[in-house]
Amino acid sequence: MPRPVPAWLPAIAFVLIWSTGFIVGKAVVPVADTSLFLLARFALAATMFAVVALAGGAAWPALHQVPRHLLAGALMQGVYLCAGYGAVAHGLSPSIMALLGALQPLLTALLAIPLLKEQPSARTWRGLALGALGVGLVVLPAMRAGAPHAVSPWIVSIGALAILSITMGTLLQKTSIAKADIRASSAWQNTGALLVAAVVVAASGGPAAMRWQTGPTLWLALVWAAVVLSGVGTWLLLGLVRRGQAANAAALMFLAPPLAAVQAAALFGDRLGPLQWLGMGVAGVGVWLCQTPGKPRHAQAR
Repeated sequence: MPRPVPAWLPAIAFVLIWSTGFIVGKAVVPVADTSLFLLARFALAATMFAVVALAGGAAWPALHQVPRHLLAGALMQGVYLCAGYGAVAHGLSPSIMALLGALQPLLTALLAIPLLKEQPSARTWRGLALGALGVGLVVLPAMRAGAPHAVSPWIVSIGALAILSITMGTLLQKTSIAKADIRASSAWQNTGALLVAAVVVAASGGPAAMRWQTGPTLWLALVWAAVVLSGVGTWLLLGLVRRGQAANAAALMFLAPPLAAVQAAALFGDRLGPLQWLGMGVAGVGVWLCQTPGKPRHAQAR
């Protein structure tokens, strides 16, 4: 009999894959408009999941459930990535975007209390606090070097909208759509994200008015984003959210900015200071607290 997959392996794979989204976002800006790039990414991912679902004989959601899957994808990927990539393309430092992203697990935990009746354990709260502190230590030096005061408040608001969007999309994964086959659900969710990107592209004047410089960088980024990020990464995230508390799954994102900083150092020559290495260690401890058993309490339904 095949040996079971260790419980920690999907979490590690998710963090490694998810962290590359920061690198892809940085690499794409010079060669393509981000909304057009995301439109192509979501179209490829939706097609890929549909083919996999059909080939595997997956059960498709009932028609009345389809709008929920479309909404979940629109929030978790469409609005989140269009807003996040757009904010970076218009001058928001990736480090500030990463700092805003650090608020997502805490926001998930807070909203999960009234919406999902999930009461995180004291251990989880301590882990969330340490994770936020660790990410802050990682991105603070980059924020000082990036002149954040030059960024329009509206651009910062767009970054905050991205975090709120993925938070709500994450919580939706814990509703009735969690019963659907992940392959079929992912096909619908990427279609919902595609619709968001299509609206943004249309509002920007259509594909003909947008930048699209074909070349190795663009095609490699597109394949990676569609197959690995939207495909494997999102599939792993949905599985983690469905199997555990939403706050605990979201806490894994605390490790994405530090790992992205390591990748940026290797690929773009960025240098990490002692404070940033300390922050990565603190964030790692926070994630460990969130992912190891505590004493969860369940809020009583009123």
